[in-house]
Amino acid sequence: MTAQITTNQEVLTPASRPIARLLPKVARILMGLSFLGSGLFGLAIVTRLIPFPQPPTPQPEAAASFFAAVLKTGYLLPLIKLTETTVGILLLTNRFVPLALAIVAPLILNILAYHIFLSPSPVGFVFIALETYLAWTYRDAFRPMLRMR
Repeated sequence: MTAQITTNQEVLTPASRPIARLLPKVARILMGLSFLGSGLFGLAIVTRLIPFPQPPTPQPEAAASFFAAVLKTGYLLPLIKLTETTVGILLLTNRFVPLALAIVAPLILNILAYHIFLSPSPVGFVFIALETYLAWTYRDAFRPMLRMR
């Protein structure tokens, strides 16, 4: 009869904890679904497949002005929504995830700024938390890009 001895290091490895292995996948899927849904909905509005919806509560004046300016450019909203759709697909299919995170980072910073300064809401903090967590998870892919030369 042999006794199996486990060390504390073996017990604490991420591979031995199912929840630690599952969290990046959950974060990636949540972010992917959010961006795919938002992107497709926005593209449906831009292409006039569905009418422009009115918000249930009036937007603050600064937020409405900002959105009107984005619409007035004629190209910015379709570009944003196409980017969101592409990033959502990449995240959901688990392909080029570090690239998708790098592409969507400026959009997430804008979402955060919008929800801090123009239309207060915790949405921006949720996205920045998911982005930061996933960037940390995929940090090895970002090391070459962030290395000083």
